[in-house]
Amino acid sequence: MSAVKPKSFIRRFVNVEEKGDESAFMAIFVGVFAAFGGILFGYDTGTISGVLAMDYVLETFPDTPGMFTSSENSLIVSILSLGTFLGSLVAPYFNDWIGRRLTLILSSLIVFNLGIILQTASTGIPLLVAGRVFAGLGVGLISSTVPLYQSECVPKWIRGALVSFYQFAITIGLLLANIVNNATHKMNNSGSYRIPIAIQFLWALILGIGFIFLPESPRFWVKREKKEEALNSLHRLRRLPVDHPEVIEEYEEIRANHEYEMSLGSSGWLDCFKSSNHQRLRIFTGISLQALQQLTGVNFVFYYGVTFFKNAGINNSFLISVVCNVINCVCTIPGIVLVELLGRRPLILSGALGMFISDYIVSITSVASNDSGASNNVMIAFICIFIAFFAATWGPICWVIVGEIFPLRVRAKSIALSTSSNWLWNFGIAYATPYLVDSGPGNADLGPKVYFIWGSCNLLCLIFGWFFVYETKNLKLEQIDELYDTCKPWKSSKFVPTTYLGNHATNEAGSYEADPKLELDHSDSRV
Repeated sequence: MSAVKPKSFIRRFVNVEEKGDESAFMAIFVGVFAAFGGILFGYDTGTISGVLAMDYVLETFPDTPGMFTSSENSLIVSILSLGTFLGSLVAPYFNDWIGRRLTLILSSLIVFNLGIILQTASTGIPLLVAGRVFAGLGVGLISSTVPLYQSECVPKWIRGALVSFYQFAITIGLLLANIVNNATHKMNNSGSYRIPIAIQFLWALILGIGFIFLPESPRFWVKREKKEEALNSLHRLRRLPVDHPEVIEEYEEIRANHEYEMSLGSSGWLDCFKSSNHQRLRIFTGISLQALQQLTGVNFVFYYGVTFFKNAGINNSFLISVVCNVINCVCTIPGIVLVELLGRRPLILSGALGMFISDYIVSITSVASNDSGASNNVMIAFICIFIAFFAATWGPICWVIVGEIFPLRVRAKSIALSTSSNWLWNFGIAYATPYLVDSGPGNADLGPKVYFIWGSCNLLCLIFGWFFVYETKNLKLEQIDELYDTCKPWKSSKFVPTTYLGNHATNEAGSYEADPKLELDHSDSRV
């Protein structure tokens, strides 16, 4: 498959309907706007890190004024991830029942905002925890739906970049939260934490109200067997007339592939783990990829960064946290660009290697150096390098891959299971980290040596990426079946689709069926 040429790439952004071509402007706008959902999660994550280190909060919220115990710290931080885990699991019911678009509207305007109301009103741990549960439910619904909606709506030639914008939005949310925390943490009143928390109403309103005016995924309407609605959705996304040949062709392709998939079986939860269409391998890849993204240790910096840097004797811990978030945000941009130039697989492998080396340098330096000042400088430098590698690779690419690799009939449920894996490990790591890092009775007191654990996990990421991650760049979602049928992951970058829809054909009557006589010819360069 050849790379997208610059002129062709630019041409697709503008309206060229009179030349018989499609304009991708609307689809790209929809993909970028949907990514805004990442700000809700990113901002909430960044806010709690700073809130728990604020002087006013430390004097007001803990049972023992002046400090949170490891158990209090774990509960407040990790309970959001428990809510997101539950939200991810129920998301498919809403996605397949009321649609991707309406799920995003309800989860942002109602569920998430209820959580923010409770957190803003809180003056103690119980109400703060309850609010984080409801906010987590909203984030879980959104995080399972956004990559699904994006992957189903945007063109293949820029799908990876647009889904990567979800991670970019997360980094923007983290950065905004740290900026606001840095501005309010010295206030000696409830405004120090209520202002950062209440600002989240704005993000939820923008997302929820905006989606009222956007189209539903055409693949959802095909799944519901509503042809007119599907054609109208494609008409709005491609900015072409409903009866335009390209719109009709894309609709027929989606419909035919869906009919073939349904001929293989039902679309229940157990079907996510069946061997047909290599679904068992795909769900293992999705669940493992999202789990390993958390095991890189990146959220350790964003959940506990301020407290960790303060305990390590580093001055201006709030400012260092802001710097880490600036790097996280800026370095996501190369990942958005490179995902379509280099592909998914090279970024996964190079990112894991870079994070592995950075983590081990942090841990070895903390153990071997007797100079705490020099050790802290090295630690800060390589934590920043680690964040840069994560932001450009595993941060955005995991969401891209999970949004692409599943068949339509089980796509919503498979993405939900993969995303819930992310949140389950997020919860476990957030809950366990204070016990691993802090000193005191019953704690491991690892301090910076915890990076030996993260480094080893990143070595596992490298091995996993080589053996299980397929290259899906420039493939239609309906062509990935053939990719799994014919390639090993380490050979997938050379894959060229050879048929209209993988190993399937259309009979003379126009219905869709498997063609056992169809032979694959990999010399064919058709895309």
